[in-house]
Amino acid sequence: MKILITGCAGFIGFHLSLKYLKLNKNVLGIDNLNSYYDIRIKKQRLKILKRYKNFKFIKGDLKDEKIFKKKNLIRKINHIYHFAGQAGVRYSIQNPSVYIKDNILAFLNLLENFKNSKDLKAIFYASSSSVYGNSSKDKSKRISGKPISVYAASKLSMELLANVYFSLYKVKSIGLRFFTVYGPWGRPDMAYFKFCNLMTKKKKIEIFNKGNHQRSFTFIDDVINNLLLIGKNINKINFSTKNVFNIGNPKTVSLIKFVKLIEKNLSIKAKKTYKKIQPGDVINTKSNSEIEKKLFNFKFNTNLEKGIKKFVNWYLKEYEK
Repeated sequence: MKILITGCAGFIGFHLSLKYLKLNKNVLGIDNLNSYYDIRIKKQRLKILKRYKNFKFIKGDLKDEKIFKKKNLIRKINHIYHFAGQAGVRYSIQNPSVYIKDNILAFLNLLENFKNSKDLKAIFYASSSSVYGNSSKDKSKRISGKPISVYAASKLSMELLANVYFSLYKVKSIGLRFFTVYGPWGRPDMAYFKFCNLMTKKKKIEIFNKGNHQRSFTFIDDVINNLLLIGKNINKINFSTKNVFNIGNPKTVSLIKFVKLIEKNLSIKAKKTYKKIQPGDVINTKSNSEIEKKLFNFKFNTNLEKGIKKFVNWYLKEYEK
């Protein structure tokens, strides 16, 4: 089986690529290595992947329609994991056009170029829990709520495009609504990474909404293992209906508790500045994983205490050196 992973130098893309490489699968990775966050960590991730003979890397941008033809990418690709795209809720408010191009247009190009593939079994693409907005009823019923950021709107647009291409061309796509994924080799733009960075430098951290945000913090290893479970049980999916799944730990935790765990593992008392909730921020996220547990036997084995400890240990050993 040949697997294409876009955004392979990103957080989730890197971990999934590494998992498949260790399972002796052939992985083709694409990444444009943009500078949205510290490119150093992207290059470090990529360096690890390149140690494997069954990994091939192409530096390229999916917005370029010619990339597929230039590199002859379509041949013999069985599974696609599309994790390339622009992340960041707050960044999307200041830079909305980037999300239309990097999320919607890039995904459209991917669908267009693989719509007639005879080898492709499924496209797994990164959506987001942010598509639910602030409505708890929408989360429980799996209904896309009212997006309150351009980032969320771009992810919802991708879900709609996936539906269209199944209807027209029978392209089987699986949307993955990720809930606050964290762990080693994570994204430096995310709050927990920033907290760790600032606290070790004895600088103030910013706490929004008095730390009362609730999140379904989900450890990266649980994410990857559950993605593999979907792949193994793909025959259980009815592709005639909308296929979007929650990838999130059903246990929610407040942001302030999250900070306290980082403090505990760093043995540092953080200097805090409290600020009002920011535009585009969802107050509470809670993953409902009942369907996923029934279909794929989803499991979340890493509690927050264990996950934060693993992240902090990695940060101090690998990132700060």
